[in-house]
Amino acid sequence: MLNNSNDGTRQHPVDLDHQEIDHVDSGSCSEIIAKALTAATLSFIGLGPEDANSNCDLLPNAGAQKRTLDSSFELPPGVKGIRFVLKRDSGECMEVVSSSYESLKKDSIQLESKQWQIPMAGDVVTIHYEAALDKGASSPQGKLERWEILYEEFQKTGDLNNISEAISALCRVVETISEANGNLAARLTDLGNLFLTRFEHAGDLRDLAEAISLQSRAVALTPEGHEDLPTRLSSLGNALRCRFGCKGEVSDIAKSISVQTKAVALTPDGHAQKPGLFLNLGTAYMLYFRQTGNLSDAANGISALAKAVHLTPEGDTGLPSRLSNLANSFLCRFEHLGNLDDASEAISLQTRAVRLTPEVHADLPGMLMNLGGSYGRRFQWTGDLGDIAESISLRARAVLLTPEGHAGLPDRLMNLGGSFMCRFERTGDLGDIAESISLRTRAVHLLSEEHADLPRYLMNLGNAFQCRFERTGDLVDIAESISLQTRAAHRTPEGHTVLSGMLKNLGNSFQCRFELAHDVSDLSEAISAHTRAIDLTPHLHADLPSRLSGLGTSLKSRFEHSGNLSDITHAISVQAQAVALTPEGHANLPWLSTGLGSSYMWRFRRTHDPEDIKNGISNLVQAVQLTPEMHAERPSRLINLGSAWFQYFTSSHKSDHLDAAISAYKSAATYTSGSPRTRLHGARDWANLLNSFHPSSGTVLVAFEIAIGLLTSIASLEQTIQHRHTLIGESWSIPAQAAAAAFRLGRPDKALEWLEQGRCLVWGQQSQLRTPLDALKTHDRVLADRVMHISRYLENMGSSRQHSGTDMSWEGKVSLENEALQHSHLASEWNLLLVRVREIPGFEEFLQPVRCSTILQHLPESGTVVVLNAHNDRCDAIVLLAGSDDPLHVNLPDFSLEKAKQYRRELNSRLRSHHLRVRQAEAIMTEDWAASERAAGRYGRKRGPGADGIYLVLGGLWKEVVKPLLDVLGIARLEDSSKGPLTRMWWCPTGPLSFLPLHAAGVYEGPHRESIMDYVVSSYTPTVTSLTQRVSNSDSIAQDVSGIFLVSQPKVPHADPIPGTTDEVSSLHQRAKDNGIRSEMVDGEGASAHTCPDLMEKFSSIHLACHASQNASNPLQSRFLFHDGHLTLTTIMQKNLENADLAFLSACETGTGEETLADEAVHLAAGMLAAGYRRVVATMWSISDRHAPTVANDFYEYLWARRSKDAGTKFDGALSAYALHHAIRNLRENLDNTERSLLTWIPYVHFGY
Repeated sequence: MLNNSNDGTRQHPVDLDHQEIDHVDSGSCSEIIAKALTAATLSFIGLGPEDANSNCDLLPNAGAQKRTLDSSFELPPGVKGIRFVLKRDSGECMEVVSSSYESLKKDSIQLESKQWQIPMAGDVVTIHYEAALDKGASSPQGKLERWEILYEEFQKTGDLNNISEAISALCRVVETISEANGNLAARLTDLGNLFLTRFEHAGDLRDLAEAISLQSRAVALTPEGHEDLPTRLSSLGNALRCRFGCKGEVSDIAKSISVQTKAVALTPDGHAQKPGLFLNLGTAYMLYFRQTGNLSDAANGISALAKAVHLTPEGDTGLPSRLSNLANSFLCRFEHLGNLDDASEAISLQTRAVRLTPEVHADLPGMLMNLGGSYGRRFQWTGDLGDIAESISLRARAVLLTPEGHAGLPDRLMNLGGSFMCRFERTGDLGDIAESISLRTRAVHLLSEEHADLPRYLMNLGNAFQCRFERTGDLVDIAESISLQTRAAHRTPEGHTVLSGMLKNLGNSFQCRFELAHDVSDLSEAISAHTRAIDLTPHLHADLPSRLSGLGTSLKSRFEHSGNLSDITHAISVQAQAVALTPEGHANLPWLSTGLGSSYMWRFRRTHDPEDIKNGISNLVQAVQLTPEMHAERPSRLINLGSAWFQYFTSSHKSDHLDAAISAYKSAATYTSGSPRTRLHGARDWANLLNSFHPSSGTVLVAFEIAIGLLTSIASLEQTIQHRHTLIGESWSIPAQAAAAAFRLGRPDKALEWLEQGRCLVWGQQSQLRTPLDALKTHDRVLADRVMHISRYLENMGSSRQHSGTDMSWEGKVSLENEALQHSHLASEWNLLLVRVREIPGFEEFLQPVRCSTILQHLPESGTVVVLNAHNDRCDAIVLLAGSDDPLHVNLPDFSLEKAKQYRRELNSRLRSHHLRVRQAEAIMTEDWAASERAAGRYGRKRGPGADGIYLVLGGLWKEVVKPLLDVLGIARLEDSSKGPLTRMWWCPTGPLSFLPLHAAGVYEGPHRESIMDYVVSSYTPTVTSLTQRVSNSDSIAQDVSGIFLVSQPKVPHADPIPGTTDEVSSLHQRAKDNGIRSEMVDGEGASAHTCPDLMEKFSSIHLACHASQNASNPLQSRFLFHDGHLTLTTIMQKNLENADLAFLSACETGTGEETLADEAVHLAAGMLAAGYRRVVATMWSISDRHAPTVANDFYEYLWARRSKDAGTKFDGALSAYALHHAIRNLRENLDNTERSLLTWIPYVHFGY
């Protein structure tokens, strides 16, 4: 008989299900043979009944001790041939074989052998037999043996085809047995257990229903007092327990416990089946305990499981699984009470179970999975990283031992993913959450759509996406989480025990998205899901407190949004109930106390009731005190406490309350585990309080130093460039604020370092990935080659990797999540490689944040670099001069952040009035400039000089920023440019200054007109470091690549024609040939977005005359428009452009940034610099198709006129800044100073060296 005893209660996502198979079938084939041979033996030796030898005639053989059975001997059913040896203690021995035995056994599906003894008066007969079983399994007993073989094969391989064939074989057996046959009940029990086994692996609820029906019928056919009644009752109890786990009907678990209890009571002490019966009873109690949280159920369960272990002798093959189940019961109680002794006991028992299980045993992967789960649970409480490392190691080994196609593989993948997710929640390592999502996506993919466990899998995968969202803020992840959890909830039947938990998780995901996107509909969905979850949760359920708290959090959010006092009162009520229902020492108590404390603080803001603030701080203090050291949530709880103390300070004005707030924020910022985003929040608040209340303290610099370091860590290389930009946008003001504090404290060097470290992070990372490695190759070529290899992969994946989407197939999702995992592994290896390189003497600063002293060593000799920083209370400049030992700090008292924003608004207003900021689809044709510009913009009506508009902007920049700097530097106006070249000035603006035309600052009205163009040649640089890297690494361009590639696209879909581009490029190409310069031109349909990148690799410089479009939400998708598609920045950055020199972007808005990412320079010009070009000519807004060819011709003529005599076919853009200055001067001479004319030449800008 197949006794389907379950070794544990399913606790997701921990794999606790293992089956212990006890063969106790009294009607097995071997016993039938044994009975027949015993009767024959008694007949042979003269001790049987008188007629016992009627079918046992022996034919004489050559030897006296060997006999052949007569053909009249009736073999047992299912046996084709037999050989047995009879041996008496007295020494007499006889061998008996059936005819043709030797040949028959070769065709048998299985040989069966057995040995036993028959005691007799004064003697003992030992019988040993071999039986060749019927290969065709034509008899009922033959079919029975076949299903047993198939079942054993299923246990080894997990192949569901084997269990299905076993069911079919046994069904045919059952069909041949009449109701009156005493063996029918046994066969029904076996068949029911096979259906139950298939259900547990395939999840088809029809199998479960069939199992219960068959086992109920078996019990009904078994009379009271029958020796097999206990095992049949227990099998029925197991099936009922499984249905309770699926549907949550309390009557099922109550009946399961009832029949299991009866089974134990009917079984006498010492019976071989009693340990298994105790096992099943204990498992049922533990499942009920998970539902109710009733400690008496846990005590009964542990007691029964302990008896199962106690009654199992050492060496019994069932001992390991029973130890594992007892361990699971202790773990279950630990999760409820948080008593570490229970967790340690679970680990001890499961370790013993693993040691007792042979390496090749089919149960070993499950044992390892359970032991890994216990280490993981203990880790969640203690934060000991050794525990979670052991958990991952054990579960990874379990997965490796599980063959592809095994029915248990999806569960093991899911649970291994759970362990990685646990470690991620503590350390914030994105590699772990990528591993978790990849494993869990694969697990879901392996499950059929009809599998009963699919909702659980979907929920767990959704949890992983939510975890990653909370770390990165990527809305794609939370959308995927909501989609998966919604699907899980919809697929779960009403009344199912897990539905309430799924609804809670779904509510949490909606809440998370609301907190970032502030869509009120998400908040409504969250409250609805949480409310329904509570309604479905029994009053005494162990998870009720967490569900109440989830509702309280959403109600608090609605109060924050709407101000309805009833919401926050309701929130406090349900959260107080949650805390009250939670026993002391419970692992969830700190989290529940945090929620309650935060709600009290929010109500205090409205009511100013001192009881609210007292209760709020009390709960928040308790939450921190109860949170274990190194717990990932400790920083966020410290931040909540810090916020509460500061709120208290604003009403009490007591310094100790302020000190408590500062202390809490500092602790959060300097914590060594937890989310970097959370710790950055703490560092920012710490710095802000110090900056506001202790502005002269040197600790201000310490706080900002930590904040800047954390800012760079949140946008790490394992994320796509698009998402790194999103993360940086959340904290864009920190570098400017930190720099302002450093200026105030007399540390311009620190201000420069922070501005360099905290701005243009993404382009800086891309630049690092392209760092020349000549020096490292000299020391260690293998290491240098590996650094180069990984950097190329990271650069490519950062710019090209896509996110999986909610509407994507599971195959596609598995593929993309594997890519994300590979990306994460590469980023981790990159960090390890950096550590190795920095251990080499002389390479300690390799790719470290650049120090001020290093920056000063590599400044350009040909001019001055000016870094501008504007914050709320001040505006400052850092002037950097080659040969200087220190940066020069220049305060700009007449300028401010508010003025910068005012000028930006005014400029945008004027551009919109001239249709120079309108997107292409919104363009409006005007008579003045019909079909004459390179993007959507068109010039409108003329506007004369005045006190506002563009004149206000340019005049203000001149008087308040540019002229004061020129005066400090002693740079005089050069009336006649022919008397000598102007000095160069590189502008490195921050914040809203990045959108203002500093290169055109001046007075353009009245008698005293002057502008910056009379003093210096202006260029821009995204960062000082990007400029100094060009100075220090000014390698010559390979001669075979030096040249210019010219492209024009006069007509592209969905954009106005720009016919001037054809003449522009054609003229330049002809003049290049006239000057002997290597060049190639493609025009119109002769140019392709697909082939252009390859040609860019073959030429050092490119001139693009076309439409362009900036993508603010995804800067890497900013693009140049071709007739056959788009040439994106992503595509360009994937090319090897190590010989790139000049890019002239004769298109519109190629130097326009994005206001939400002011310090990231997310425009095409900066992208071309990051792709490898040394200098770029770009535009800040739309340019005129009428004047663009003239500007381009004048630009190149300036360069060609200054070529050296030995230049040959080479093209050199080193003088491009002067060339643009010259071309713009020529254009200005043909224009007046009306606003329209100014807006014609101002957009042209130069970037780079």
